[in-house]
Amino acid sequence: MIRIATAECFTHGRIGLEIHAISRGYYMNISHTLNFEPSRLSLIASLFIPTLSGVRSILGFEPLEPDDLLDGIKVYNDEKDKIMAVKMAEAVRSITGADIGIGSTAGIGKGAVAVADERTVLTGFSEVYADLRTSDADIIMKRQESGIEEAFVLLEKILIENYS
Repeated sequence: MIRIATAECFTHGRIGLEIHAISRGYYMNISHTLNFEPSRLSLIASLFIPTLSGVRSILGFEPLEPDDLLDGIKVYNDEKDKIMAVKMAEAVRSITGADIGIGSTAGIGKGAVAVADERTVLTGFSEVYADLRTSDADIIMKRQESGIEEAFVLLEKILIENYS
């Protein structure tokens, strides 16, 4: 059994929800289907952590200085989002004892996702630019969908490369 944990921001815990559904034999809202045996997957935790205080108190590390704050919600540019997504993936993997950790965060830009196990860290971005401070909700949600899809592309790569 391959244990997976997520620490998500802009994907609102939906990566974890999808992994759980897939591991139980059904797909919910994503169009990407894993080229991997779903019954070997187990979601052990899925966390929605949009705030600096959540990163500190739950994931246990000091986050990067944000470019902006919206009611405690961290807002980074793409470069910092990539760093934070990796840190979130590694922290949730470590805290839960999972085999694979997934992190996501987005503020100003495309938003980053990271998938990490003990040997490999893969990162990527959604294909949709948005600014959490000013973009319309439909653009924010399109970025989310694209980020979820990217997370599954990266997850599939790690599963095939390291767990086949």
